[in-house]
Amino acid sequence: MSNYLRELFSLHGRRALVTGGSSGIGYAMAEAIGRAGAEVVIVARGESELDKATTRLREHGVTASWISADLGERDDVQRVCDDSGDIDILVNDAANNIRKPMADLTLDDYEHTIAVNLTAPYLLGRHHGPKMAGRGWGRIINVGSQQSISAFGNSGVYGAAKAALAGLTRSQAEAWSAAGVCVNTIIPGFVLTPLTEPAQAVPGRVEELAARHMTGRNGLPGDFTGAAVFLAGDACAFVTGQMLFVDGGFSVH
Repeated sequence: MSNYLRELFSLHGRRALVTGGSSGIGYAMAEAIGRAGAEVVIVARGESELDKATTRLREHGVTASWISADLGERDDVQRVCDDSGDIDILVNDAANNIRKPMADLTLDDYEHTIAVNLTAPYLLGRHHGPKMAGRGWGRIINVGSQQSISAFGNSGVYGAAKAALAGLTRSQAEAWSAAGVCVNTIIPGFVLTPLTEPAQAVPGRVEELAARHMTGRNGLPGDFTGAAVFLAGDACAFVTGQMLFVDGGFSVH
């Protein structure tokens, strides 16, 4: 890598916290950020999955560790805040999506969906954002959804939470950008990950959604590596409060 590219994209000396980092988009982003030089701490529920993901990261030369937590539980979120230490790059990727018709959603469905998809990113940002601002540098990457901008197949409360997450990004950017903290949302298309397996199980759905993307295919976790490194580093110093669509043109229709 030339010195010019290193200055733009190197993350050496940075430390990243990636929620949902044991699989799917979260793991791909954690690996990319780590291979660009950052130390990485991944968060998810399953200890076995976290251990496997951390082993993979270390095989790529990444300094990596993990914290097991259910981000739907307020005490667990606080424990992540307490145990994660100083963080330069916060990636809020952890999500749940309860796919029911709107009228069938229970109050528990609502509260748990909001807790994981919106409250946890808010609380993690509230903890780490001011500290980043105090040091004069930071990056927050929130992972949204097509539901951030439009309805999509039993969006339900998930759609409301992801729309709110885009609003949270703008509020965080307004609060901390002047102090060197850039905050942005990545908007995926339909991506083949464990989170979307219920939709993938519907006969013909995968093919239908692939055809809707201008690229003619569904997304893969690896499609998010470049965007992750860009939004995590110095190259995006004048990009904040934005939604970056990494969606193969899905949203353009």
